[in-house]
Amino acid sequence: MKNRRHSSISTGVFNTSRRRFVQGLAAGGTLGSLGLLKSSAWALDKSGNSSESHQVLHGTEFDLVIDATPVNFTGETRIATVVNGRLPAPELHWREGDTVTLRVTNKLKHSTSIHWHGIILPNPMDGVPGLTFDGIAPGETFVYRFTVAQSGTYWYHSHSGFQEQTGLYGPLVIDPRHQDPFKYDRDYVLMLSDWTNDSPDFVYSRLKKMDGYYNHAKLTLGDFISEAKQRGLSAAWAERAMWDEMRMNPRDLADVSAATYTYLLNGTTPVGNWTGMFTPGEKLRLRLINGSAMTFFDVRIPGLKMTVVAADGLNVHPVTVDELRIGVAETYDVIVEPHDDRAYTVFAQSADRSGYARGTLAPRVGMHAEVPRLDPVPTLGMADIGMSMGSMPDMDMSGMDHSAPRDEKKSTSDQNKQPGMKCGGGMPGMDNTNTKNMDGMDMSSGSMMKVTQHAATEYGPGTDMRADEVSTRLDDPGVGLRDNGRRVLTYADLKNLSDDWLDPREPSRTLEIHLTGNMERYMWSFNGVKFADAEPIKLTDGERVRIVLVNDTMMEHPIHLHGLWSELESPDGKFQVRKHTITVKPGQRVSYRVLANAKGRWAYHCHLLYHMMAGMFREVQVL
Repeated sequence: MKNRRHSSISTGVFNTSRRRFVQGLAAGGTLGSLGLLKSSAWALDKSGNSSESHQVLHGTEFDLVIDATPVNFTGETRIATVVNGRLPAPELHWREGDTVTLRVTNKLKHSTSIHWHGIILPNPMDGVPGLTFDGIAPGETFVYRFTVAQSGTYWYHSHSGFQEQTGLYGPLVIDPRHQDPFKYDRDYVLMLSDWTNDSPDFVYSRLKKMDGYYNHAKLTLGDFISEAKQRGLSAAWAERAMWDEMRMNPRDLADVSAATYTYLLNGTTPVGNWTGMFTPGEKLRLRLINGSAMTFFDVRIPGLKMTVVAADGLNVHPVTVDELRIGVAETYDVIVEPHDDRAYTVFAQSADRSGYARGTLAPRVGMHAEVPRLDPVPTLGMADIGMSMGSMPDMDMSGMDHSAPRDEKKSTSDQNKQPGMKCGGGMPGMDNTNTKNMDGMDMSSGSMMKVTQHAATEYGPGTDMRADEVSTRLDDPGVGLRDNGRRVLTYADLKNLSDDWLDPREPSRTLEIHLTGNMERYMWSFNGVKFADAEPIKLTDGERVRIVLVNDTMMEHPIHLHGLWSELESPDGKFQVRKHTITVKPGQRVSYRVLANAKGRWAYHCHLLYHMMAGMFREVQVL
């Protein structure tokens, strides 16, 4: 889903037998700690209880030790970053209203940190080195202490370098003061993640040199021949020519794939088959957490409906679906009710269809169900990149801007005459945010294309694409999920059970921020400015602002604002749902309100780890 400078026709064929990372070891991975080998985390013993390697910690006082430990998920031993010798880190249970104390000791040879994702807390406790504290130096212990002001399903992870990719992440469950509004008999955390045997620095360097390095699903000459037989040679050729004209690959769906990733469920490989037990007729609460570095997962349980009851830790009006896409860093709580005396497969395929994580729900130990085939690899169409222009071979490409970097010496009127531009011109104000009066903007239709403007900073070597036509599309399930015969969750389905906490004031100003990048050079940014060159976004304590995100790139981006809630708006400007991480599709425009009620320096970034490290990051100051 990114811009390309090579042909969309390839003669290479990916040999699926080389996907050694997809299935992993039959044992599901092993951890070595203090000279002992333990079975993969979250396995079950014969009685259906968690093994000792799955550590669940309850209370208000916690001691967490970060260290390096050998692991083996694929037959090759590598070093992981773990907490208390576990990958994932221990499952922490807090209670709303309690004051928790967490003593985190660093036994690594370099600095580390823990960020409590989605938790509203004092700024010094947020765990972002360089913004909220200095980090935890080798041999030191840092004490996190704060009062828990919320409940639900969350997670925690390192905010230091690539440690999140090497295993420093874990689930976090906060029990409410009052009873949940839905009933269930058993409660399971299902934490999804991606593991690579390669050093994350190596993966990052590969992406910088060749951003399509891990894409083994490019269209081949055989695909073109099949398409030509089905649609006719001229139509097939015109479509390929169109993609080449845009310098894009219609099979470009993810930066990192199963070419290097093994996908894990609760630290267990697909062959390892994590299992959760049930008695037929019971209701199971499944807390889905996407703790991966780079992977969007499409989750379903064939034979069972999933009733979504919470999103990003907050209860929502129940909505029943067959499938949902969970973006990186998001959480969803679902209720399932297996009535039959049989096993069910929990199937989480990567959005690029290169691999999957898998587990089982079963009434008895050792049972398993059929694992579905991966869905076909999607081929991008105009709707997938935020364009609605009819049949692709005959379409007008004026809706997308592929023009050369703008000459800052030219007048605005001259620059707006560039081919492919429907509107343009630099925006006044800061180079990291565009402030605009939203009065008069028609938001009555979620499918209506929005004409946008671009900051002058978007015209330079850090960007290679700008979208001039965007839409909200909150009811769009996303590429590979449309019309697949299953009921798929969308943001339009989500509505919080309560909005008593909602600030009724209208935002006093709007910040329009564009998600930008140069995909060939693997440069990522906001408004064309990477973090190292950006000024902070400044908010006044207590003010109400609207943030508008416009995705100018060909990738989905999960955007996370630390310390503050993001209150997503519907296409008509009404409150939709409160979240801590909002995924923005290509060519999509989303808006949300923020109450700046927590002073301090907060991180604001794309939660795709390699995008964040490449520059899609900002500091937000609440003064």
